[in-house]
Amino acid sequence: MAEGRISELTAEECQTLLAQAGFGRVGVTVAALPEIFPVKFCLLDGDIVFRTGAGTKLHAATQGTVVAFEVDEFDPTSESGWSVLVIGPSAEEHDPARIREARRRVSDGWVPGERDHVVRITPQKVSGRRLGLNS
Repeated sequence: MAEGRISELTAEECQTLLAQAGFGRVGVTVAALPEIFPVKFCLLDGDIVFRTGAGTKLHAATQGTVVAFEVDEFDPTSESGWSVLVIGPSAEEHDPARIREARRRVSDGWVPGERDHVVRITPQKVSGRRLGLNS
């Protein structure tokens, strides 16, 4: 069996990977329990922004609480990949210019329903790991 390797990503590597990704997962607390939702997102002025409709995700992500946001990629053939975790407060975006830009950059056509709200996560802690096999 091959020996695995995990290495920490630099802050710059994490930012590059976040900027290249377009799909992630936001983790919120609902009734004291964790819930994780898949979202399409983009980086906007250093913040993570995603569109959502009214409901559990919007309510949980806009209560001034700290949320977790994760993006990753894994290739099962080479058993390698990476993961970036962002922790920070979330809030509904109210700036009209930022809302327009988020709507332009993040499509909402992948699941049925309206995605009229834009949520912003301001990173306070960013960490990442690269996974791979030793040669």
